[in-house]
Amino acid sequence: MRFPVLVAVLCAVIGGTAGRQSYSGYKLYSVEQNNQQQVDFLRELQQSAQDLDFWQLDRLVGSEARVLVPPAQLDYFRQLLKAQKLRHRELIHDFERVQDDHLYGTKRVTPSQGLPLNKYLRYNEMIDYINTLAKKYSSFVTVAEIGKSYEGRPIPAVTIQSPSLYKSHPNSSKPVVFVDAGIHAREWAAPAMAMYLISELVENAAQHQDLLAGLTWTIVPIANPDGYEYSHERERLWRKTRRPAGRNCVGVDGNRNYDFHWAEVGASNQPCSDTYHGEQSFSEPETRAIRDELLRLKGRCKFYLSLHTYGQYLLYPWGWTSELPEDWQKVDAVARAGARAIEQATGSTYTVGSSTNVLYAAAGGSDDYAYAVADVPISMTMELPGGGSQGFNPPPTRIEEIVKETFVGVRAMALEVARNYS
Repeated sequence: MRFPVLVAVLCAVIGGTAGRQSYSGYKLYSVEQNNQQQVDFLRELQQSAQDLDFWQLDRLVGSEARVLVPPAQLDYFRQLLKAQKLRHRELIHDFERVQDDHLYGTKRVTPSQGLPLNKYLRYNEMIDYINTLAKKYSSFVTVAEIGKSYEGRPIPAVTIQSPSLYKSHPNSSKPVVFVDAGIHAREWAAPAMAMYLISELVENAAQHQDLLAGLTWTIVPIANPDGYEYSHERERLWRKTRRPAGRNCVGVDGNRNYDFHWAEVGASNQPCSDTYHGEQSFSEPETRAIRDELLRLKGRCKFYLSLHTYGQYLLYPWGWTSELPEDWQKVDAVARAGARAIEQATGSTYTVGSSTNVLYAAAGGSDDYAYAVADVPISMTMELPGGGSQGFNPPPTRIEEIVKETFVGVRAMALEVARNYS
């Protein structure tokens, strides 16, 4: 069901109002992968050691993995590294100390002041802002609820069309670009980017007519609102949804929950795991909401983009196998257009390729589902820049830099799609 989102909601969070999760004594390590044996070892360790939080890991020899280690596992982890002759260095001595209050922010945003680029917005602030835009720019912006989270928060979708075209053809069948963000709760920069994308396309529409004339945009800025709020209130590195799972666990990895090769590889059947795939595909109301919107747009949606952090990757199907889709070159060309634009603008480099061949196999992802089931010809995941040694914690002072750089890539990819599918 689709209807306007007019009121933000305040919901109780499972677990009450107790204090935040402490990360005292947690250490972040960078680990070099200098040969294939070391790559394989770290991948096996990621799959078997639930207490180790792998922030970054790909399958490329010469790359570095980043692992957050709790105090109880430090000796064990160091012994493993020594036994495998893995070179490593400590990046963060005590992760608790980098959880400064400025990450969370306390000053509430007033929508009339515009979108702030120095603060991570809370869920209600996002809702207030997009509702304000929909009222102010009602001639070409609509906000709809595409579903509700487990805790009852509306999941919003913002649809944006060219102002001039919308007046004469409000139900235009132009190709659709569908963007979502925030299915992984701790990846705060992704919703920040989605909100910036909305702001640019709406408040600076005159500057982006090339993006609006041939395309309709549907943007879901916060796909997992419960998890996102929980990561602000209680546990900064919370990743999953918040529906109870199993007897003593909570949450499902929303990017392992889609019904395409679901649970085959790269996901856990353990409810407490960060990559738990759920007791069945589409067990979560959040993933069902994205699914329903993708299927509603089937035939019209030509570009699906899921925003994540971090690592500077542009990844496309398949996620469940190292084989490539028959027409993978088309997706690859669009992704490389985005990577080139970013490098030319800022010097930042993105790695481009299929999810499995660049990172690792992980079935049940949204980009595979969009491509294979919703028939979206250009489908990919974009991993944004991180916070340097702080990974998922880019300080608010870096938000503007990250979103503006990312917009350059999204713009280039969208224009490539418009040229090929309008």
